[in-house]
Amino acid sequence: MAQLTLCLLYVFWTVAGTSTRAQSSCSVPPEQQPWIDGLQVLMETSVARSDFVNPSILIAMNLAGTYNVDAQKLLTNKLMAIDSADLTSGQLALTIMALTSSCRDTESQVSILQKKMENWEPSSPGADASAFYGPGLAILALCQKNSEATLPIAARFAKTLMKDPSPFNVDTGAVSTLALTCMYNRIPVGSEENYRDLFGEVLKILVDNISLRVKPDGIIGDIYSTGLAMQALSVTPEQPTKKWDCEKTMDTILKEIKQGKFQNPMSIAQILPILKGKTYLDVPQVTCGPDHGVPPIVTDYPTPIPTSVSNITVKYTITNQLKGIDLLFNWTIEI
Repeated sequence: MAQLTLCLLYVFWTVAGTSTRAQSSCSVPPEQQPWIDGLQVLMETSVARSDFVNPSILIAMNLAGTYNVDAQKLLTNKLMAIDSADLTSGQLALTIMALTSSCRDTESQVSILQKKMENWEPSSPGADASAFYGPGLAILALCQKNSEATLPIAARFAKTLMKDPSPFNVDTGAVSTLALTCMYNRIPVGSEENYRDLFGEVLKILVDNISLRVKPDGIIGDIYSTGLAMQALSVTPEQPTKKWDCEKTMDTILKEIKQGKFQNPMSIAQILPILKGKTYLDVPQVTCGPDHGVPPIVTDYPTPIPTSVSNITVKYTITNQLKGIDLLFNWTIEI
C-alpha cells in the first residue's frame, strides 16, 4: 500500500509539475490574435521555401497547433533523415524535442544525446556564457524522456553553472531555467533531497539575473531573447526578487510585431510558443491527430507597418589564443 501511495504521488507530482504556470503568465488579447495567426502562417510558409532544416520551427508549429500539415510532415521527415552523429548536443536536443512534438520515436537520438552529455566537459572558466546553451537544451530534452537517468548530468550542469564567472546571457539563462525547472518538477520520490535544493538554488540565481535584464518597456535582454525569457519566467518554481510585469512585456511584443520586427522564421519560432500560451515544457503533452491543419478563418492578416531603414555599426573582433601557436593576435574591425 505504501509503494502504491508513493507511485501515485510521483505520478501526480510529475504531471502537475509539467503543466504548472507561474502567477506571472499572461496571454494575448483575443482582438490581437490575428497578428499571431499571421506570424504562424508566415513561419509555416517558409518551410517549403527553405533548404535549412530548423527543428525550432517544428517545435513552435506543434506547440501552437499546426495549420499547414504538409509543411509539418515535410519538416518532420527531413529531421528524421538527419544523421544524429553529425549534430551538436544543442542541435540534437532540439531535434529530439521537435520529433517528440510530432509524436515520432526518438529512442536512438536520445541514446546518442545521453552519451554526449555523460561525456560533457564544461568550458574553461571565463568562456562565453553561451557555451551552456547547447548543454541546457540537452538536459531539457533528456529530462522529458528520462528525468531519473538525467539527474546526475543535470546536477553537474547546475553546479558548474553556479560557479561560472562569465557575464550573464539571457538566452542561455532562459534555456537553463527551462531545463532545471523540468528537472525540479520531475525529481522522483525517494531521490536525494539535495537535488531539489540544488536546482532550486540555481533557479533562483537564474531568474533573478533574467529579471534584472528586463528593460523599462518590458523587453528582456533584447527583443529576440524575450520569447525564451518569457517562457522561463512563466514556469519557474522560484520567483525572481524583482517582480516581472508580464502584461507590459506582452504589450511591447505586440507593438513590435505590428512594426514588422518578427519577419524571420527563426525569430517567430522563438516568440510564437509563449504567444500561444505554451513553453518548451509542454512538448511531451502535444497530441497528434487529425485536428491539426485547420487554419484560422482570416482572409487577410494584418500587415505590419514597415520600419524605417537606418545604418548600424557592427564591431567584429578576432582573437587567436590557441595553445601551441606562436602568433597571438587580437584584431578588430568596424563595419
